[in-house]
Amino acid sequence: MESEPPFGEFVKSVFGNIVEQEETEAKFDVDECELPLIDLGHLNLGNLEHEECKRKICEASTEWGFFQIVNHGVSKEILSRIHREQVELFRQPFQIKTNEKLLNLSSGCYRWGTQTAITQKQFAWSEAFHIPLSTIFQLSEFEGLRSSLQEFAIKASDLAQQIAKILAENLGCKSTFFFKNCLPSSCYIRMNRYPACPVSSKVFGLIPHTDSDFLTVLHQDQVGGLQLLKDGKWIRVKPNPDALVINIGDLFQAWSNGVYKSLEHRVVANHEIERFSFAFFLCPSHDTVIQSCCEPSIYRKFSFREYRQQVEEDVKTTGDKVGLSRFRR
Repeated sequence: MESEPPFGEFVKSVFGNIVEQEETEAKFDVDECELPLIDLGHLNLGNLEHEECKRKICEASTEWGFFQIVNHGVSKEILSRIHREQVELFRQPFQIKTNEKLLNLSSGCYRWGTQTAITQKQFAWSEAFHIPLSTIFQLSEFEGLRSSLQEFAIKASDLAQQIAKILAENLGCKSTFFFKNCLPSSCYIRMNRYPACPVSSKVFGLIPHTDSDFLTVLHQDQVGGLQLLKDGKWIRVKPNPDALVINIGDLFQAWSNGVYKSLEHRVVANHEIERFSFAFFLCPSHDTVIQSCCEPSIYRKFSFREYRQQVEEDVKTTGDKVGLSRFRR
């Protein structure tokens, strides 16, 4: 049985034939950059190194919204194990992947493409498993994956909470907010696969978007493809085999009153090589109220449930996420 989702058939049926150009379109031909690189090991050194490390985290969150961390405490063994196991999972036949019984999870755990796409640029040439932390224990048929994801979830959650605490204290705010509201029951892991795409200069692996969370902790392979929009210009992120990528989400931008930036980013599909990644998302409960920690506030207060519902409604009606601009005063 075929493991590949019917990307080509879907795109053709909805948008018609896509003719590949000989040269990659200019919108994908962008400069490469290295994100700010922060050694978290310095948090365990003397006071000067400790404070300098915290300053770099806050600076990167303000100026970039993205940065990479090394000496983060997540072993290469765990990361390599998850990579191997997710490859095995994605190799399952497509018809089996679409059956929620594969992972013993709820309907909608497995996702592919963009069923709400109205135009070609809104279609994502990728597939993913969306796994809430509270359901990892249910992965009974994939014992190795379950064990590895549990280990990663604990480490990534601790990392995200540590970074959130530093960012909150930098603003003079209570750092306990995240421990009280971002519990394992509301966070999740997403495993992604970006297949080689024969029309890679015409289709995104993941469409331009911002993350609807507080913080994201990402591990990516060395294929590359992640791009972010900084100062009105798209730039390619150079993969670092020793680093995890951290990015600020919409909720942190609103909570910080615009101090920390949730940057738009995307994944460009590769013409020849598939790409894998997995990420932890630090999210609050649906009832958590997001309110700027200082006045005058750029954004009105809103619950996470309200934000998610608005995003889903916008995507359904327009094909695009509108995001925080909906909540500006």
